[in-house]
Amino acid sequence: MTAALLRYQTALLLRSQRWLAPVVLYAVFLAVGVQGGQPVLDSLAYAAAALLPVTAWLARICVTNEPPAARGCTAAAAGPGRAHLAALLTAFLAASVLGAAAAAAVAVISDAASTDHHTAVARGPAAAAGLLAMLVSALLGTAVGALTSRPLLRSPGRSVPALLLAALLALVTTGSPAKAVLTDLTRGSRDGTVPLPVGALAAALATAAAAVALACGACARRE
Repeated sequence: MTAALLRYQTALLLRSQRWLAPVVLYAVFLAVGVQGGQPVLDSLAYAAAALLPVTAWLARICVTNEPPAARGCTAAAAGPGRAHLAALLTAFLAASVLGAAAAAAVAVISDAASTDHHTAVARGPAAAAGLLAMLVSALLGTAVGALTSRPLLRSPGRSVPALLLAALLALVTTGSPAKAVLTDLTRGSRDGTVPLPVGALAAALATAAAAVALACGACARRE
């Protein structure tokens, strides 16, 4: 059932073309902020930071994609909580694919060196660290989208500002897995060492799981 729901939500997302706006915005962010020859770890940190609000936007799109009548049919067939989970998983998977493509492109065009360009940085491990950073951003972005969209916040006048504020706080608040992984990448770029942000990834996974569980539980109770 979950696989069928994922296929259904993915088809909805692709057909709606609402994914174009966040994806194009992300591409513009990368085109402006990432240039060939820049230090690879710094560029990966920038790309990972930009992915977090984009993922939150995708999550909001996925959970509001269905018309109310279609949402009611899906909820009746699979359960409202499971249907909501499929929408959030679709957003996470879409963001993960986008982040993986960005990490690969950034790793190829960037300079495999430290910030001062005096110390060589292994391109392969740097790309792997970038992929982990992208996963952290995708997980936290999904958490932000889950907590600032229906059924927890239904009004766009409240949910959109809340989404933007939560995404910003996730990037700048001390203790946030996103800030931790971005700090590790930029510090590694200064030192010429490649970090392995496994701790931040585990924290992001726990945060996302809790946020998604809360949203799906609320969906099951209210819809």
